[in-house]
Amino acid sequence: MKSYLRADKVGKTIQRRVSEIVQNEVRDPRFEMVTVTGVDVSPDLSVAQIYYITGGGEKNRQEARAGFQSAAGFIKKTLAANIRLKYMPEIRFCYDESIDYGERIDRLLEKL
Repeated sequence: MKSYLRADKVGKTIQRRVSEIVQNEVRDPRFEMVTVTGVDVSPDLSVAQIYYITGGGEKNRQEARAGFQSAAGFIKKTLAANIRLKYMPEIRFCYDESIDYGERIDRLLEKL
């Protein structure tokens, strides 16, 4: 049970720091409308799944994905310099579809 608590704490720290990095340190126009919504860290702290959303539709989603792919090394390096962990988790970026799903449900309910 302790490892899960540790994973949650590390996830919150990673989320806060990645948000700061994306907004302040990465000079890429593809990140203008990106918001980091959450981070899931595996219990053994080997993988961090970072979820993000972006406005502007599918085109901006694809651009943000490409931006994260190109900036992944810089983000991981910056995280490693700011977070004290024996091993830095592998980071993976995923679009958070929960907002889109919620909007879809709202539209369906409005039609009823």
